[in-house]
Amino acid sequence: MPNLSVDLCGIRLRNPLVLASGPLSWNADAIRSAFDAGAAAVVTKTIRPEATVNPTPHIAQAGGRTMLNTEGWSDLPAEQWIEDELPSLGNWNGVVIASTGHTPAEVERLARPLAEGGADALEIVSYDARDAAPMALVAKRIVSIPVLVKVSGNWPNLPDVVSACVQAGADGFTAIDSIGPTLAVDVETGRPVLGSFAWLSGDAIRPIALRAVAQIRLAHDIPVVGTGGVARAEHVVEMVMAGATTVGVHTAPLLQGLDWFQKTLQRLQRWMEERDVGCLTDLRGSALPFLRQEATHEALAFTFDREACTACGRCVTVCAYEARTLTADREMRLDRCLCRSCGLCASVCPTGALRTR
Repeated sequence: MPNLSVDLCGIRLRNPLVLASGPLSWNADAIRSAFDAGAAAVVTKTIRPEATVNPTPHIAQAGGRTMLNTEGWSDLPAEQWIEDELPSLGNWNGVVIASTGHTPAEVERLARPLAEGGADALEIVSYDARDAAPMALVAKRIVSIPVLVKVSGNWPNLPDVVSACVQAGADGFTAIDSIGPTLAVDVETGRPVLGSFAWLSGDAIRPIALRAVAQIRLAHDIPVVGTGGVARAEHVVEMVMAGATTVGVHTAPLLQGLDWFQKTLQRLQRWMEERDVGCLTDLRGSALPFLRQEATHEALAFTFDREACTACGRCVTVCAYEARTLTADREMRLDRCLCRSCGLCASVCPTGALRTR
């Protein structure tokens, strides 16, 4: 059976799935439910001295596996987390990562009590990139447990921020936070769905998260919790191939239920068995050497498996240059004079019958 265990900053996890900070980790009972469902680690809602009061409504689906939210931080005060919630998780089979922020002063106030309360690691988060390294420096001065810095795909200077955090002593990173501000409008009422600009999570942000994970790992040999848009086992593999040590999820189990964890772990094991992959860590960073620094202009070579083709016609429909045709008996034809080697046709094939090589 494939080995799904991973090491995150010296902490052994039974599998790579981390429940990211969000509604499903709002208190100790919710965290226990996530552990029982299969999450190897859970990040708490972001703990600040005072509880937030969220607007209503503050979460909405934004099509498919994507969500919007206008949530603040934890709606439990820090005192309750430190005195009640965290201590009650001490004997549970899972790793507790306490999220805290949003300023260096708050980290200085809360880091030690959170660690003493039972957190196995800290995840520090700020909406201001300038605070990330100072927060890491403060946390590392105060606690001995691992300190992860949660970074945003919004930050145009992400590599610089990451390097500063590494210099400050950060043990690892969570990449990325939700993206925003964004907006959705209800066309029947003409009003914003959540009443204001909102933050985007789920499927739509996965390419941004993958980019951030890869950027971090190309520059630094440091653990990264790849977070954003992971909805199935293949996405877990994709994150690991981009360099992630563990994989953070929230939108998928929130929309589909906590049994998402076991279903995804089972599918992940099957995927690895089918490809004779014995250990998930063997895949880590395997995509990074192929990131091109310079564009290539060679014509694409295609393979076509007639037996796998379902004659859906997607490859023909999406060809803007009308270079591809598919006959009634599933004979694929390509006009090389018209083809621009864009690759879209192969990427939309639902069965993999049409591929580039």
